[in-house]
Amino acid sequence: MAAAKFVPLLLVTLMVGIQNVVGQGAASWCVARSDASSDALQTALDYACGAGADCLPLQSQGLCFLPNTIQAHASYAFNSYYQRRARAPGSCDFAGTGTIATSDPSYGSCVYPSTASAAGGPNTPITTPPMNNPNVPSSTTATPLYGGGNTGGLTPGMSTPFPDSSRAASEATATWFLVLFCSLIISIIS
Repeated sequence: MAAAKFVPLLLVTLMVGIQNVVGQGAASWCVARSDASSDALQTALDYACGAGADCLPLQSQGLCFLPNTIQAHASYAFNSYYQRRARAPGSCDFAGTGTIATSDPSYGSCVYPSTASAAGGPNTPITTPPMNNPNVPSSTTATPLYGGGNTGGLTPGMSTPFPDSSRAASEATATWFLVLFCSLIISIIS
C-alpha cells in the first residue's frame, strides 16, 4: 500500500513530461516564410490586418515600422493574428506564407507578443486598417482590399482556405496516450 502514495506524484510527473515532449505550453511565434513572394505576403498581410491582427505598430510612427519591408511587416501581423487566436490550429498558415518559429523574432523596441493576452486577447475588436506596404510594386489594375478577388468563405482574397498545418492532432493523441498509460500504471500498482 505504500506504493499507492506515490501514484499521484507519478501521474503528475508523467503529465508534465509528455507536455514538454509534445510542445504544449512552449512559446511559439508565427512569422512570414522567407521564400514567400512579395505579392503573396501582401495579400496575407492585408488579410491579417483586416481580420484582427494589431497592425498599429507597423504604421510609420509605430515601434515595428522599421525595417519597412513586406517580410518584416507580414511577420509581425501574422504573429499578432496567431496570438490573438490563441495559436489556434491553422491560424499561422496564411495560404502557405506563414510558419511557426520557436525563437523570439523580437528586435530592438519591436516586441512580438507570445500569448493571446499580450497580443490583446482573442476577442479584441478589429480597429486596424489593412496594411499596404509601399515597397511592393502596385499593379495598374484595381484589386480588392484583400487582393485575389475571391469574395466568399472565411478567407477573403485567398484562393484556398488556410489548411490546418498545426500539431494539435498529435498533441491530442499524445495526451490520450498519456491518460491510457497512467491508468495502466495505476492499475498495476494498485
